[in-house]
Amino acid sequence: MFKILSNEMIAENIYKMDILAPRVAKSAKPGQFIIVRVDDKGERVPLTISDFDSERGSVQIVVQALGHSTKKLVSLGSGEFVKDFAGPLGNASDFISEDFELLRNKKVVFVGGGVGAAPVYPQVKFFSDLGICTDVVLGFKNENFVILKNEFESLNANVHFCTDDGSFGFKGLVTDKLEELIKSKNIDIVVTIGPMIMMKFVAELTKKYDIKTIASLNTLMVDGTGMCGGCRVSVNDEIKFTCVDGPEFDAHLVDFDEAMSRQSTYKEEENHKCRLDGDLNV
Repeated sequence: MFKILSNEMIAENIYKMDILAPRVAKSAKPGQFIIVRVDDKGERVPLTISDFDSERGSVQIVVQALGHSTKKLVSLGSGEFVKDFAGPLGNASDFISEDFELLRNKKVVFVGGGVGAAPVYPQVKFFSDLGICTDVVLGFKNENFVILKNEFESLNANVHFCTDDGSFGFKGLVTDKLEELIKSKNIDIVVTIGPMIMMKFVAELTKKYDIKTIASLNTLMVDGTGMCGGCRVSVNDEIKFTCVDGPEFDAHLVDFDEAMSRQSTYKEEENHKCRLDGDLNV
């Protein structure tokens, strides 16, 4: 059993939770994820690690409560427990194994959308701790959906918030702001995490400018082990499994249309489960 240290709603249907999991916290690296199971009958839910504190022994996750299992998870309060909290899983970001001096000479831009801002945070924090300033472009529907604002602004980074309606920060899409940066700076690498459609358009933009781009496909994962096959994705016309081969891939080689189609595989089953539970918001 794993104790919930805190559970805070940070935007509509979005919660930030700290879980006491010392072994996971000790080994976690930016880019990795965990599998959480609320109880004996609960399904396995893969969630990207948004932060971790090895001294405290805590791991932070950001949960968007949309389906049956995530709604059940966020209903738990501080002091309660989840049955399983397994990890860290998946491959860490490639930056972790690179020569730090080489990293200092690279201009890196992170592009996150919605709850995708959460897994962007530990990577930006990794650079910030090394004294390397990166650019971060974060897109949200409006100011009510902006998350982790204070956390990002506390880092050594140039953070550009974007909202569709202009209610906070830059008015427009993340690709609009990204193109502004591309035209004003010599960017070496772009890392994008968020909705599949957003990552597709980020990849199309950076391909036009011949900028290396990495996409995290964590939203495709189902059981997190590769056994269910639900996270299959075509990368350079080869079949990969997001949870064991990724979650990060060369964005210019990913078949995003196929990936978006795969995301809807279990949508009807999820809606059916929510209807059985009396949730009418489906």
